[in-house]
Amino acid sequence: MKRFFRYAGSDIPASIVVFLVALPLCLGIALGSGAPLFSGLIAGIVGGIVIGIASGSQLSVSGPAAGLTAIVVTALGKMPAFEAFLLAVVIAGVFQILFGFFKAGIFGDYVPTSVIKGMLSAIGIILILKQIPHLVGYDADFVGDAAFLQPDQKNTFSEITSAFRKLTPLAVIIGVVAILIQILWDKVLIKKGRIFQLIPAPLVVVLAGIALSQVATSSWGLSLQSKQMVAIPVASSVNEFFSFFRFPDIQYLTLPAVWTTAITIAIVASLETLLNIEAGDDLDPLQRVTPTNRELKAQGLGNLVSGMLGGLPVTSVVVRTSVNINSGAKSKLSTIVHGMLLLLSVSFIPTLLNLIPLSALAGVLIYTGYKLAKPSLFAAFYKKGLDQFIPFVVTIVAIIFTDLLVGILIGIVVGLFFVMRSNFKTSLFVVHDNNKYLFRLRKDVSFLNKAVLKNKLEKVPENSFVIIDASTADYIDKDVVEVINDFLKHAHLKKIKVEIKKSDKKETHKLIKSHKAEAMAMH
Repeated sequence: MKRFFRYAGSDIPASIVVFLVALPLCLGIALGSGAPLFSGLIAGIVGGIVIGIASGSQLSVSGPAAGLTAIVVTALGKMPAFEAFLLAVVIAGVFQILFGFFKAGIFGDYVPTSVIKGMLSAIGIILILKQIPHLVGYDADFVGDAAFLQPDQKNTFSEITSAFRKLTPLAVIIGVVAILIQILWDKVLIKKGRIFQLIPAPLVVVLAGIALSQVATSSWGLSLQSKQMVAIPVASSVNEFFSFFRFPDIQYLTLPAVWTTAITIAIVASLETLLNIEAGDDLDPLQRVTPTNRELKAQGLGNLVSGMLGGLPVTSVVVRTSVNINSGAKSKLSTIVHGMLLLLSVSFIPTLLNLIPLSALAGVLIYTGYKLAKPSLFAAFYKKGLDQFIPFVVTIVAIIFTDLLVGILIGIVVGLFFVMRSNFKTSLFVVHDNNKYLFRLRKDVSFLNKAVLKNKLEKVPENSFVIIDASTADYIDKDVVEVINDFLKHAHLKKIKVEIKKSDKKETHKLIKSHKAEAMAMH
């Protein structure tokens, strides 16, 4: 127990920040999904407490995710009742647990670092772009939306243009003050004393936002509309509070839409989780590695519990995770406490939390976005070379203009292209001095090298001496073996002598055998 609370001094303040950020995101994603608002809060609570306890990750924070919004909207349109959708969430959880037992967590290990870094930077840029409207009081879009194209036929950039045409002065003041407080806290005050290190800047931002809102309303003649504030459902009695919970109905078990939705949620939520876990581990100052198969089981348990209580599907969420890490969290205590804070707040102080202006929270998210997408990160990747910089930038652009999964897949494809290109260039080395030629096969020689090797072998002039060195090759494709064997068959016609340096690899032995056979034929 003592070990569990070892980092409480860092984790408790961080949990407060994550709680403040998660609160509007849970509500916003539920609103955007067309689900009851309380279902988003249930998912956030389960993501914090249940998954926080079961997960092997020290810093990942789970909850309802923007990436699942479109799936939820579509599913709810097909379902005869919300209880049928909840049944699909429960089944999705069971599938994820099975994924964990079948060791499907290995997928995340195949994503290049440049793509993961690109994903984090893209999330940062999206946070900035998507929160600007909320910062200035234009709340037409739900908090937590990350898609470029929106249901109202607008997109990320047109939404910003519309926002600046409909500014709310008080929201702008609160939003700008929120950003300035965080800059002052990080650059100046945190160095002044221990007290500033213990108090999280976002908490000060929220308190300042509430104070400004109240003073402006009573003294300045300025006010915010209800849609520009946090909006937690308020129960007038204990019975009404428990009525917010909904439960899956097993009578819909034979409905095909339930099963197709469950499979879709299980696959997409698992992929998002694995990618976000990889990103979270990358941000972790201690560089701890999360056991991915255990994470799939934890996420499955989370979805099972969330569905049973009336909540939305959950995944590991990179926004909350990055806020958690940037706020100084050191262990999973922060994640668990944030879930408890969500539970306690919606149970006992919803009216107080509804005084929080969304523009204050937008300021917190914009500052977090800046930390994820600092210009120095772009400069660092540019210095690494184009083979790292291009996949990094392509991933960013693809995520911004599509969504997380599509953007990641595009980034992976581009990353693989550069890996193949690099291998293509380095796997075949050719040098010659007069009529002496050295063909050295290195690393993995694939079919992609076939055309170049064939072309260079055919250009060897008459009366030359050729050494084909395969001693350092890890793998030689059969197509490449065939090209070399074809060359051996007709090399004597140009009076070319060939020597092959073998290795212990099977493919090289095949070359040696072929070479001996041709040598015998020549005699």
